[in-house]
Amino acid sequence: MDSSMQLIPYFMVFLPGLLIGSFLNVVIHRMPREESIVFPPSHCPSCRKRLGFIELIPLLGYLFLRGRCRACGAGINLRYPLVELATGLLFVSVYHHFGITPEGVAYLFLLCILLAVFFTDLEHRRVPNILVVVCLGVGLLWQLLQLVSLWISTQIFPAMPVIPAPPLSLGQALLGLALGGGVMLLIMILSRGGMGAGDVKLMALLGFYVGVPGTLLVFFLSFLAGGLVGVVLLLFKLKRRKDALPFAPFIVVAALIEIFWGNELWQWYLQFTLGR
Repeated sequence: MDSSMQLIPYFMVFLPGLLIGSFLNVVIHRMPREESIVFPPSHCPSCRKRLGFIELIPLLGYLFLRGRCRACGAGINLRYPLVELATGLLFVSVYHHFGITPEGVAYLFLLCILLAVFFTDLEHRRVPNILVVVCLGVGLLWQLLQLVSLWISTQIFPAMPVIPAPPLSLGQALLGLALGGGVMLLIMILSRGGMGAGDVKLMALLGFYVGVPGTLLVFFLSFLAGGLVGVVLLLFKLKRRKDALPFAPFIVVAALIEIFWGNELWQWYLQFTLGR
């Protein structure tokens, strides 16, 4: 097959990713301000003018307008095209890594929520409860529906198709949730507020989706990244020792690494330790 033809599926996946990224921008901007994500329609934050068709085109609209509102000339936050591009690339990466599978859909949904969390915590120092609750609720509903459909197909209607199983069993998911939320809650208590409640809820959510091994890896990578960035900021005097640093972005980056390369990292670690 011609190489250009092989890129078509990736392009078809990238386009809806841009659209979802545009929606995530609405979530990131409005949810921390406790505004509706539906009404009013998309508008300029400065002059409140409703956006036109060109302005609503993901990524390209920013380029056409050269980063400024067509009505008032106010600068458009660079976060808008970045989120749209990042979401498109997430769609492509999940498709390449997992294909169109239930596992891929689950991780794509989680990663979109995490992307919104990354920027809301970075900009507003908040992890919206609704994002965590919705993502956890969808994961739990899938687990329960799969168990119910399995029971019905084995006990009542043998010909009934079974809902595809989630990446983890319900027991593994609940253990991950308890580990992630429990350890982070202990850290929050011992640090006397140095770690926020949003980080506790976020780690509990991740534990539900990635299980115990994945949660351990996320803990290690997030604290490693947070420590390194903190040291760099102190060395360049961009932060002082008592300044707070949003931690959810480090958790999100660690979760991204775990989802795409977690198995490889664990295999490398076991080979390194057992082969010594």
